[in-house]
Amino acid sequence: MKNQNVSKIQTLLGKGVKIPNPKSVEIGNDVDTDRISGDGIVIYSSCKIYGRSTLLLKGTKLGYEGPVTIKNCQVGPHVELKGGSFQNAVFLKKASMGLGANIREGTILEEESNGAHTVGLKQTILFPFVTIGSLINYCDCLMTGGTSRKDHSEVGSSYIHFNYTPNQDKATASLIGDVSRGVMLNQRPIFLGGQGGLVGPCRLEFGTVIAAGSIYRKDELKPERLLFAEPGKGGNIPFVHGIYRDIKRIVVNNIIYIANLISLEHWYNHVRSQFISDDFPEPLLDGLKEKINMAIDERIHRLIELSKKMPDSVRVYQNHTKENVSPLILRQKKELYERWAELEESFNAHRGIEAQTSLKDTFLEKINLGIKTSGKDYIPVIKGLAIEDTKAGTGWLQAIVDHITAEALKVIPSFY
Repeated sequence: MKNQNVSKIQTLLGKGVKIPNPKSVEIGNDVDTDRISGDGIVIYSSCKIYGRSTLLLKGTKLGYEGPVTIKNCQVGPHVELKGGSFQNAVFLKKASMGLGANIREGTILEEESNGAHTVGLKQTILFPFVTIGSLINYCDCLMTGGTSRKDHSEVGSSYIHFNYTPNQDKATASLIGDVSRGVMLNQRPIFLGGQGGLVGPCRLEFGTVIAAGSIYRKDELKPERLLFAEPGKGGNIPFVHGIYRDIKRIVVNNIIYIANLISLEHWYNHVRSQFISDDFPEPLLDGLKEKINMAIDERIHRLIELSKKMPDSVRVYQNHTKENVSPLILRQKKELYERWAELEESFNAHRGIEAQTSLKDTFLEKINLGIKTSGKDYIPVIKGLAIEDTKAGTGWLQAIVDHITAEALKVIPSFY
């Protein structure tokens, strides 16, 4: 094993990878050195690289601030992972994470998105330019918004996305912005102030600002709003496990989140696939597709697990509310439980399958024209689209979201 490690390191050094302290670096037996570019890559002391699908492209820097452990990640050009653990994630061009990162499965950082020190992400998707501060736990989110590194969505330091409930479920993913408009890189940024938190599942519109120190628990679907939560009064009231009084909001938000992920899958399949180049080779696209499928699988799984709790929830709800029981809430819970298999089938039926639409065709023509004009550099092409072209693209993606949502609600009609 030691000899294999030495051999792999020698191979990388021969390709031009800079390893200042080779004896301190560990390369796993399953690592394919052909998937590690030699151009400008630097691997600092005490780094560990594992995983058959690991991909490192030119200009990548690992471990400048502290040791890095990386496994089955696809890392685009000029990415800096300065210290921490990274597994089953994708990092596109010029993304970066600071010291103490803990980045787990299903995470995607698109171009120039970044985090400071001590950031935890899992099943998190950050669109280009999104910036995460320090000392943050931000799992189970999709965040978009912003137009450049100087005009970006941001999560302030010491922020938490609360993604696990007292009822022990995680059907709590939050949609901050959306896919259909966010991919166009022309929306107002979203700002989540530091020393605060968001209780999932939530949806926030573009331009939303949540004041520092606020724990926010609601949806905000109006643009350009300043949200703040006053410190709550102390209290002591009974807590009833498993009651789920707001089951409609929870389920509908989960359906819309899944629909957005599936629309992003279509974006990767039809749009991102047009940008294959040295900076965005096929294995990097494969990584994106793999991680978006991980994210969709995770969200469907969490929603189905929630649905299986509904028989117990019905009993608890009836015993607790007695004569004040709501027939609609009872019907919603029973319907969710009885039809969860149909709901899962409805989601899976729309993954990777899509009818041809004039909006999609029109938009892809504009993308191809942009590539001919500006080359295969993703951000300049997207930002160079005319307003009417972005509207066509947004219309195509939003139609996917709306169709998937409507089909899911047909399965559980009491949630309309």
